[in-house]
Amino acid sequence: MDVQSMILHLRELFDKEGHIESYEISKELFRRKMAEDSSVRPHVLKMIGLIERLGQLGSAMDHKLSIDLVLQSLLNSFSQFVLNFHMNRLEAMLFELLNMLDMAERSIRKDKGSLLFVSSSKAHMKQ
Repeated sequence: MDVQSMILHLRELFDKEGHIESYEISKELFRRKMAEDSSVRPHVLKMIGLIERLGQLGSAMDHKLSIDLVLQSLLNSFSQFVLNFHMNRLEAMLFELLNMLDMAERSIRKDKGSLLFVSSSKAHMKQ
C-alpha cells in the first residue's frame, strides 16, 4: 500500500466530516444546471472545481462521467454542440471542453443576434 492509499484509508476510517463534505459536493455537482442568460465559462469552471474537489477527497470520478455531467448541465441552446460532440466521438479534457463550449457559446450568441436582426428587418419591410 502506498502512502497516498494509506492516507485515504485512514481518512475513510476516521474522517466522517470528509464523507459528509464529499456527499454535499457530489449532491451539488449532480444537481447543477446552467442558469438562463448566464455564461457557460463560470458554470463549467464551477463544475470542474467540484469534480476536482471530489478527487481530492478520494471520490475520483470517471473522466467520461465528468464530461457527461458537464454536457447534461447545459442549456438546451447547446443541444447541437452536444449532438456533434457525441456524433464525432470527440475526446476532451475538462478544460479543453470548456474552451470548446466557450467558442460554441459565442457562435450561438452571434446566431441569435443575426436572427433577431433578420426578423426585425423583415418586420420593417412589411411596414
